Amino acid sequence: MSSIKITSNTSGEGMLRVAFATKDLENIDSHFGSAKQFAIYDISKSSISLSEIKKVDEKDTDKTVALLKGIDIVYFTNVGAIAAAKLINSGIFTIKYKDVVGIDEETKKLQDMLNANPPPFIKKIIEKKAA
Repeated sequence: MSSIKITSNTSGEGMLRVAFATKDLENIDSHFGSAKQFAIYDISKSSISLSEIKKVDEKDTDKTVALLKGIDIVYFTNVGAIAAAKLINSGIFTIKYKDVVGIDEETKKLQDMLNANPPPFIKKIIEKKAA
């Protein structure tokens, strides 16, 4: 497992750290268990930035979950039951899309939620980080 640091962002109020299982760094287009990389974004009310790309070097659920430590939400096209349970037990909220969705579209949607009335799961993430 390796990661490539793109930018450094200071943690601010309402900041979400989100991972996208992606093959092309543009779309949510990978199954969690077979993902070769995750694009990690920091999203706040005022900014969206790609902070790093975490590479998955071997197919091992426990190592992949550990690689995502500190992530608030992970997106993918599918996930097995055991992997989903391990993610949730690690405090990572999971979101599954059956169809390929653009990362830009999803990051913008999250930012809009932060600037409006976030759903309960987003509020819970923010409250947990502020505590």
